[in-house]
Amino acid sequence: MANTAEKKNIFKRIGGFFVNLVKGIGRKFKEMYFELKKVTWPTKKDMINYSIVVLVFIVIMGVIIGVIDLGAGKLVELLVS
Repeated sequence: MANTAEKKNIFKRIGGFFVNLVKGIGRKFKEMYFELKKVTWPTKKDMINYSIVVLVFIVIMGVIIGVIDLGAGKLVELLVS
């Protein structure tokens, strides 16, 4: 069996590990907070414009993929028959 001094040493190392872990996590959140303060956030108008551009792009890509899928389906149907 380990004596009490060894047990205390083990608990001290484990405790130190968790203290350093919490300090490290806290430091990362603090750094993240300061970095987010430097960010230039888009205005509401810019955000609406960006959203519209993304939605239009999604619709266009959906149509393109749909046409390709339809063409590939017809080609397979033609080859099978």
